[in-house]
Amino acid sequence: MNNDRPILLVEDNPDDEALALHAFSKNEIANPVIVVHDGVEALDYLFGTGAPSSNKPGLLPAVVLLDLKLPRIDGLEVLRRIRADSRTTLLPVVVLTTSRESLDLQQAYNLGANSYVRKPVDFERFVQVIGLLGQYWLNINESSDASTRNGY
Repeated sequence: MNNDRPILLVEDNPDDEALALHAFSKNEIANPVIVVHDGVEALDYLFGTGAPSSNKPGLLPAVVLLDLKLPRIDGLEVLRRIRADSRTTLLPVVVLTTSRESLDLQQAYNLGANSYVRKPVDFERFVQVIGLLGQYWLNINESSDASTRNGY
């Protein structure tokens, strides 16, 4: 189980952030949730280049829930950089987006996304999807030891 490692939620929409946090709580997902609001903050957190309090050196999240349409650096570029670095290449990344563009889906998988999930519009369905994602990535999926530490 990965319930001691955080979930990294990369989400710039305050409404979607609040909805996701409520869904984690409603599904009794005990992992801490770290929220960052753009691609730069996500990369700073993952690679320890941000504010000193942003991440303990070497600790990677159990899973990254990554929106695509982000300010400063978009989600596809964040994914590209995650996969390009040996410290994070095995880190589970789930694209969680409203995008219905088939090109976004194709590019996300080409860049190494582990999963691509469209955010449901319906609140109850959204809560259910978050619960399923949490159950799978935190309790069912067996992660590689290499995906737990980023080599700092």
